[in-house]
Amino acid sequence: MVAGAVTRQVGNLPADLTSFVGRRRELAEIRRLLSASRLVTLTGVGGVGKTRLALRAAAEQRRAFDSVWLVDLSTVTDPALVAETVAATMGIRDESADCPMDALERVLSSQRTLLVLDNCEHLRDACAVLADRLLRAAPELRIVATSRQSLGITGEHRMKISPLAVPEPDRPLSRRSLELYDGISLLTERAAAVQPGFAVTEDNQAAVAELCRQLDGIPLAIELAAVRLRALSVNALVERLRDRYRLLTRGSSTAVPRQQTLHALVDWSFQLLPAAERTLWSRLSIFPSHFDLDAVEAVCTGGGIERDDVLDLLDALLDKSLLLREEYGGTVRYRMLDTLREFGRMRLGGPAERRALQRRHRDHYFLLARQAAAEFFGPDQSSWLKRLNLEQANLRAAMDFCLQEPCEAETGLRMALCLTDPCWLANAYYNEGRHWLDRMLWAAPEPTALRALALCADAELVLIQGDTDKGRRLLAESQALAERLGDPEVLAQTSLMAGLTEHYAGDYAKANPLLERAVTEEEAVGNLSGLLTALITLAAGVGHLGERARATELFERALALTEAHGERSGRAWVYTIFAVHLWQGGENARALAMAREALLLTRDLGDRLNIAMSLEVIAWVQAGEGRHPCAARLLAAAEEIGRSVGMSPRRDKRFAEFHELCLTGLRTSMGDRALSRETRSGNRLTMHEAIEEALGDRAEREPALADETVAEAEPAPQEHPAAAVPAAEPSPLTRREQEIAELIAQGRSNKEIASSLVISQRTVEGHVEHILDKLGFASRAQIAAWMAARGAAGRS
Repeated sequence: MVAGAVTRQVGNLPADLTSFVGRRRELAEIRRLLSASRLVTLTGVGGVGKTRLALRAAAEQRRAFDSVWLVDLSTVTDPALVAETVAATMGIRDESADCPMDALERVLSSQRTLLVLDNCEHLRDACAVLADRLLRAAPELRIVATSRQSLGITGEHRMKISPLAVPEPDRPLSRRSLELYDGISLLTERAAAVQPGFAVTEDNQAAVAELCRQLDGIPLAIELAAVRLRALSVNALVERLRDRYRLLTRGSSTAVPRQQTLHALVDWSFQLLPAAERTLWSRLSIFPSHFDLDAVEAVCTGGGIERDDVLDLLDALLDKSLLLREEYGGTVRYRMLDTLREFGRMRLGGPAERRALQRRHRDHYFLLARQAAAEFFGPDQSSWLKRLNLEQANLRAAMDFCLQEPCEAETGLRMALCLTDPCWLANAYYNEGRHWLDRMLWAAPEPTALRALALCADAELVLIQGDTDKGRRLLAESQALAERLGDPEVLAQTSLMAGLTEHYAGDYAKANPLLERAVTEEEAVGNLSGLLTALITLAAGVGHLGERARATELFERALALTEAHGERSGRAWVYTIFAVHLWQGGENARALAMAREALLLTRDLGDRLNIAMSLEVIAWVQAGEGRHPCAARLLAAAEEIGRSVGMSPRRDKRFAEFHELCLTGLRTSMGDRALSRETRSGNRLTMHEAIEEALGDRAEREPALADETVAEAEPAPQEHPAAAVPAAEPSPLTRREQEIAELIAQGRSNKEIASSLVISQRTVEGHVEHILDKLGFASRAQIAAWMAARGAAGRS
């Protein structure tokens, strides 16, 4: 046989024995990259599906090439055998003394070939040399490589392959919405293959979503889990996943050894790392979620890792797909998949090392909480809100350490107190705050000033949620301790809480003197946050008793305090309560403008309690102006937002009265049927949609709605709703939903829609669910058909 001859087959791609789920966007991107680049490297964590994706992409490209070859390098251990393996796979027989690389160059130079180099990570340098030489010698050659990290040669396009999409925690679920997630689809299909009849039902949908979340959407892990469903229920499997490396051990007998078990797959990656990278991987497992560079330097350095080396080590783990890099509002953070984190914990040096890392972790986040508390009342408030929201998982882990570790409860109580204003009150995380304060108060019973302040903080959260009896009990204990200690800061706080308690109960004659004292005492101890709360509440109280001039003076003093310090959250509260005061005085235009100013501020800050209350106030004004449908929707939206944080915006007695008066007036004006219809519509609004409506961004719909007096008949159900759309039928979608429906009709993915509209992918997913619910559809294809039908009927 002549040197360099090749057998006359056109490739060796294996046939798919199982169906290929999802990845439409990735396949389209690979096609695009191959048209512009000659080397595309698919990178990603082990088990994420790089090989399956490369094979599917290659299969789709068969007709564009003379031959398509898969070269599996997983079992090759000697870099010198890489070229030999490629030549042998292609059937090249070279009887001359030339090396395999020369023979490959000669054969490939005369063909249009697609070469898939699979599993390159452990032979990265040899694969890089081979790819570079072959691409220079063969102008019609294209290469798709799969590797944990890029090959690092000129002209290479790296494409990061992410895990399959799975539902986010705490997201409302329905069988229809679950169908949108590729991770769920893969589990459902593979489970049905081993357990005929398996399907997602109302009973198991929550467990199915949780299972896919725990497996990080990694296809290999999902497929291994699906096999276990032959013997276990989904719920039982979720419970047993605490030991996922032992449980998920029964893969395909035809897979390469390192892919037959989850443990072997991850250990393969671990063993390829230098010692310092292994050490950092194991130490990073102490973070329960994503983290930043400062945290890594504070927690993971020492004992073989220098601070100056951290960035390079992180970069190395990123390059090997063992870490994920994420951006949050311009801030770079890192995250390790749960599967890799659990493996890293198994590689720590025992309980002593883990406890030492946990203590360093706690110390870092305790310092962060103290700094946030000290700087929150000021111009950096928005930054602190975002920062603490990002650090929720780490803050919880730090406080949990304080509860689990002996003699750390007081530090935990101090940390919880630091987080009350900038985290739990500002974000309306009332249940979260109560959870931690209650636990810390139980663990640290010593009669200290710290305990008295924490009791006050707990009482405030309890009172906001309407639990007056418990609030009074906590306050009484704090007052007794304050009088015993005589601490001015504690006495000021108990005065404030006592005033708030009576104010919420509607006893303004008793509340106002307490609040007057709180204003004096909080100012004396320099507690600006407490002073502002006292001023706002006192202003509302004297206003309720008819002292309008005095109330206005106090509101203006509160505004001046926030402006002097560049504070925004409290200023939004001043605007909201001031708007109520103006509305009560018949100044509807000013009240509406001020409530909208509050919404503009709180929309950025995320204070859902203030958002709910501002929506209430705007609803009252709109009802008084005759815009009844809008008022009904906003009242309902405010209720929904309030329930989402475990409270009602009507906890204040007067607010409850105003709400009921508004509701009664709307029922009289609109009738029960029309009111119920608009209430249902308001219940379906997302928080951002409700804010848009309250700000007037959807005012173009109001003229047609404002004069509605006759309830519309419910439309008869249609088997194919998109088949016929009357030209006169108004769209039930909001303006934003209409935009998203149009993009769906153009074939855009959620990620592409998010990029086009400059919103988050999670927001897009929420809109898609609302569109499906409103239209009664089960798929994106139905949305596209509905949009096409409306276009044909002349409607947008």
